[in-house]
Order: sequence, then C-alpha cells, then structure tokens
Amino acid sequence: MTDEPVRKDAADYYDLLNEWGPSDDFYLDLVLSADAVLDVGCGTGMLLHVARTAEHPGRLVGLDPDPAMLAVARRATGVDWVEGDLGTVRFDAEFDLVVMTGHVFLVFLTDDEVREQLAAIRRALRPGGRFAFETRNPGARAWERWSPEHGVDIVGEHGERVRVEHRVESVRDGLVRFSETHSSPDWAEPIVDRATLRFTDADHVDALLRETGFEVAERYGLWDRGPFTATSREIITIAR
Repeated sequence: MTDEPVRKDAADYYDLLNEWGPSDDFYLDLVLSADAVLDVGCGTGMLLHVARTAEHPGRLVGLDPDPAMLAVARRATGVDWVEGDLGTVRFDAEFDLVVMTGHVFLVFLTDDEVREQLAAIRRALRPGGRFAFETRNPGARAWERWSPEHGVDIVGEHGERVRVEHRVESVRDGLVRFSETHSSPDWAEPIVDRATLRFTDADHVDALLRETGFEVAERYGLWDRGPFTATSREIITIAR
C-alpha cells in the first residue's frame, strides 16, 4: 500500500482548470435554443451535461477522439457520447446546431484540414442550421502569456496538489508549439503533453467558411456579444 494520491490523466484536471464561465453561458444559450446539437471536440462534456440538466428536450451528441476525455464525459448520462472525429464518424443533415468550443478550431493546422472539418460540419447540419465556434485572434498574441510564471495551482479530487505550467517552444507561420506540464510533489514524475496550435486571422477564417458553403451570420470579440476588433482576444463566429 502507498499513501501517494492516485495519479490521473491530464483529462481529469481539465474541468478544474477550465471552470464554467462566460464562454459556456454563450454556447449554452445557443444549445438550449436548438432541437438537435452536435458538440465537436466535446472534451469532458460539461456543456452538453449542463444543457441536459437544464432540461434540454432534444438530441445532444458529443464527439471527441480522446478516450480519456470521453471517460470523464460518460460519467454524465442523457447525452450520446461518441468516440471519434469528423473524419471517422459521418452525420447527414441531423443537427440544427453544431458547436466547436474550447478553441478546438486551433488544432487544425492546415487549410485543407479546416476545409475537411467545415465540409463535414455542413453535411451534418440541416438546411438553415448554424455552426458556432471560436478561435484565438492572433492579433492578441495569447501565447506570450503561456509561461511558467503564469502557471496555475489546483487541488485534485484526492487532495493532490497539482501545478500546471505552459512553455512555448516555437512560434512560426501562425503555428505555436508548446508543452503543458502537470506536476505534483506527491508524484514520482510529471505529466507532460506537447501540442501545436494554429492561429488564423478573421479574414482567413471567413474565406475558408465561404469556400465550404457558409456565410458569417454573427461575429463577436467578447462573450457578451461585444464587437470584434483587431485586438480582441477571441474571434467568435456563428455561421450559416
């Protein structure tokens, strides 16, 4: 036996690091106004779980390729949790609304990858359906704050003290490579994940949307629906 707390996957700390906030309120309003909703890259499923708890009466589907994230999501019932992505799971005119939250849009690193996602989302939507998502505005240079001095300390469900830090490894042609480290004095070694995100400006996002049959219906720079500007942190889009 050991007194060491259970060391978990980083997914188990995701909701502690990303507590419910204004972005979730924004998307929840959209979800509650739609009959059938697909959440692409649903992660731990908090948005759809809250929607069902708020008595959303229609179909809710969460799609994510990460089994660790879905294992957390599946603790909540009343939602169809599907493991995979839009390249492996096909939907045909089944939803009034597709959402892509949590900056998932940034994980697609080329125009072709984005086009494939948008084409699959368009196929999944019913006529007149909406696609809502956000991406980080490169003009705000968010990666400059991804450094150890901006790390966060949290306490896990077993009482373990966990430090989460980011380190940027390179920034080139809109691609930001970085590491995320979860460490604890109670663990023998940290959890280190590496990822690359692509920062795309609003004009280029809009061009890709037009190429795949979408038009921008609404655009915001703030979660209270404030206007988008060159220095807004977010590019928040509702497309039809």
